[in-house]
Amino acid sequence: MAVTTDRMIRPFRIDVPESDLEDLRDRLARTRWPEELPGVGWSRGVPLGYLKELADYWRCEYDWRRQEARLNDLPQFTTDIDGETVHFLHVLSPEPGAFPLILTHGWPGSIVEFLEVIGPLTDPRAYGGDPADSFHVVIPSIPGFGLSGPTHDAGWTTARIARAWAELMDRLGYQRYGAQGGDWGAFVSPELGRIAPDRVAGVHVNAATFGFIPFGPVDPADVATFSDGEKARVERLNRYMSDGNGYFQLQATRPQTVAYGLTDSPVGQLAWVVEKFKEWSHAGETPDAAIDRDLMLTDVMLYWLTRTAGSSGSLYYENMHGSSWGQQPGKTPTGVAVFAEDVAIRRYSEYGNNIVHWSEFETGGHFAAMEVPNLFVQDVRTFFRGLR
Repeated sequence: MAVTTDRMIRPFRIDVPESDLEDLRDRLARTRWPEELPGVGWSRGVPLGYLKELADYWRCEYDWRRQEARLNDLPQFTTDIDGETVHFLHVLSPEPGAFPLILTHGWPGSIVEFLEVIGPLTDPRAYGGDPADSFHVVIPSIPGFGLSGPTHDAGWTTARIARAWAELMDRLGYQRYGAQGGDWGAFVSPELGRIAPDRVAGVHVNAATFGFIPFGPVDPADVATFSDGEKARVERLNRYMSDGNGYFQLQATRPQTVAYGLTDSPVGQLAWVVEKFKEWSHAGETPDAAIDRDLMLTDVMLYWLTRTAGSSGSLYYENMHGSSWGQQPGKTPTGVAVFAEDVAIRRYSEYGNNIVHWSEFETGGHFAAMEVPNLFVQDVRTFFRGLR
């Protein structure tokens, strides 16, 4: 594909200096640990015993070079959009009729969220699926996150990210495509449908919140009409608002202050991310009961190695202080996958979205593509089957 110089797409390969890995191991070995009250478990954050064991595994057993090689086995590229360098995976299907699909991660996620689903999405034939369900996948790192960060100027709201994605897909030559996303990706993907309605054939979301949940307290009369599943989601949402959104308030108001500790202490960065893998996954006693430990640590590594704790957290600040709220209702056909730890409710989702597909699952959580990749792939395939 021919591109002009300022729209150039460049091949990319991860090559972390050994000195960075040595520095990480040294910092982990010299961790200054806090005290802990007895018997509190996860109620006040990540337990000391669990984090010590995980940090020791990270230092002594986790193999970054193996994970780096896995990432480098995938076609990676960078391109400059709106003043920032955007990193992305672009994996083509072997099937000639494959449909383009852009997938957007959230926080505290990364491109690592999608590693388990790239194969089944791009090459369903090799995984026992129908080749007619194949996709060419584009998986960008959000500006400010991992290999697309840190950002160099303010104003990177989800609307600006969506405009960058529209430009990216145009540069790749895709005239018609689908969009999928969870967490912040469930903000970006519907916005992409509004920005490029003639290009985006459909939007699929999971881990959806704003635009898919009640805004403010729910009238008891409405709650009385809810299904048992919807009542459970309202309870989960209420618990989150009262006891689980401290990270949101910090990153939406003082992301720079939080960044110092997270950028200087690998254990601080580890705890900041791992707590959410525990709270938001459909896990047992520990987050790695639901998500592969090495995948979880590779996700943490993309924050640590790139020093993007602050710039990724700033997305909360930008959206809370920007104009990314109150969008016009979207007309793009939209599908919602509600996994066991999600909070989306259909009647509220329909106010601002053209809901044509709705699935509810009894397992899985916020990181569905990592936790239950088969269910995730199945729902994405089903939704886009009639929109290609």
